[in-house]
Amino acid sequence: MKKPEDLRSARWFAPADLRSSGHRSRAMQMGYTPEEWAGRPIIGIVNTWSDVNPCHVHLRDRAEHVKRGVLMAGGLPLELPAQSVSESLQKPTTMLYRNFLAMETEELLRAHPIDGCVLLGGCDKSTPGLLLGATSMDIPTIYVPAGPMLRGHFAGKTLGSGSDSWKYWDELRAGTITQADWAGVEAGIARSHGTCMTMGTASTMTAIAEAVGMVLPGGSSIPAADAGHIRLCSDSGRRIVGMVWEDLTPSRIQTRQAYENAIAVAMAMGCSTNAIIHLIAMARRAGTDIGLDDFERASRRVPVIGNVRPTGQDYLMEDFFYAGGIRALMHNIREHLHLGCMTVTGRTLGENIEGAKTHNADVIRTQDRAIYGQGSLAVLRGNLAPDGCVIKPGAMDQRFLRHAGPALVFDDYPSMKKAIEDDNLDVTADHVLVLRNAGPQGGPGMPEWGMLPMPRRLLKEGHRDMLRLSDARMSGTSYGACVLHVAPESYIGGPLALLRTGDIVSIDVEARSIRMEISDEELATRRAAWTPPERRYERGYGWMFSQHIQQANEGADFDFLRTDFGAPVAEPVIY
Repeated sequence: MKKPEDLRSARWFAPADLRSSGHRSRAMQMGYTPEEWAGRPIIGIVNTWSDVNPCHVHLRDRAEHVKRGVLMAGGLPLELPAQSVSESLQKPTTMLYRNFLAMETEELLRAHPIDGCVLLGGCDKSTPGLLLGATSMDIPTIYVPAGPMLRGHFAGKTLGSGSDSWKYWDELRAGTITQADWAGVEAGIARSHGTCMTMGTASTMTAIAEAVGMVLPGGSSIPAADAGHIRLCSDSGRRIVGMVWEDLTPSRIQTRQAYENAIAVAMAMGCSTNAIIHLIAMARRAGTDIGLDDFERASRRVPVIGNVRPTGQDYLMEDFFYAGGIRALMHNIREHLHLGCMTVTGRTLGENIEGAKTHNADVIRTQDRAIYGQGSLAVLRGNLAPDGCVIKPGAMDQRFLRHAGPALVFDDYPSMKKAIEDDNLDVTADHVLVLRNAGPQGGPGMPEWGMLPMPRRLLKEGHRDMLRLSDARMSGTSYGACVLHVAPESYIGGPLALLRTGDIVSIDVEARSIRMEISDEELATRRAAWTPPERRYERGYGWMFSQHIQQANEGADFDFLRTDFGAPVAEPVIY
């Protein structure tokens, strides 16, 4: 157990010198007395609240409840604002700023007298961004997810975030619903604060954070509007003080086995495709060599048992919580988990899920009644994606699991968007719609463009899916036969850059293969003729991003933030 003199914050406040006198004086300037900090853990609350992030609008209030818990346990809470990474409003994509948030979090914690931290996030990139930074800093940390919003409603139907937006937008384009109907969907699909209530990236990543061991048991699935979420905040505030005295740091929790647990849980939940990119980045920050092959192995073993849209059919995260939540799901796949992994409770994962019950066996299935017989994601490789790409087999028309068709290739989103609205576009449901220059550097930032819109001509013919291919990502709320994260990306000369309209693209999900059916000689000829596109940025953060971003199969982290990039960063000097 730590002693008061061992606290990080004691370096700022305890010495009898001029500099520490200045620290004490400035703390008193804010109204604190020495009794409030002396010998007490100072807890940083890194808060991604913002007026421009609808998923996090309640976190300003929730921080007060975290503070209440910290004070009850004998600590001193200090709130530190951080970038909100608002998925719905921040452009061109929040993925451009995930690593920015990671750097900000790490440096906020390092540069200030913080002994432990509570991270408040939830919207897609905020979970990995916050945890990446805290992992690199490696002081005691608890993550508090924002929680999913309440289910949506329109005309007697239940609406799911994102998933039903895509669905009804296609119906509007096909002429089967009216503008008034669409206005009703807009007004009814997001009824409260909180993150998307489908099994999108937000709910995927918060579940992963709990599976890794960084969230209090059951905390990842509590709806944002539920009073239990307030209690989660105060509980986390109390627990983080204990973690500081125990010196229970992320490095003691985030082992390879913990990340293997996270992958298994992600597969069972019907996770977002974005789980792969974020989990690889998080694991590698923790010094663990997780990669695409780990996801592939889990996909073959762990079935989808979470009946939550878009992989599931009938239910949303609110139903998942009432059915028993993440503890019940983990209990149902416990033979696939390393139950001895340590968690923020100071107990093992097995202890945390012991006795968990399922209250609705249609929402949280047993493995013999799985929604989909294999895991949520599949990793494909071939001459189009030598470093891998990703597809979500359970959320697509099954006839495209094995398919070959001519490519229809677009080099940018505007030209693709214009073409698909042309009722005379020369396209059939057998075509493979391709968008390139949408990866980490090409996007820039690898936007969620990968659920390429269906051509209007096909919608009017009654088609609702086709094979689509890109080096982009897609929203976790999306669905369809979309091949994503093609690596290496086309912008840097990956094979996707060499594909031409009319080339035959073949895919076999069971065989985990994807190919363009052209000879090696023809590929070599095309490569010799390829010229790099213009640079996206000439200055600023975007320039730095382009210089240092890694590819999708590596987690799209900055190369200089890798754990093995250099020696650990020392504590700041104080003179």
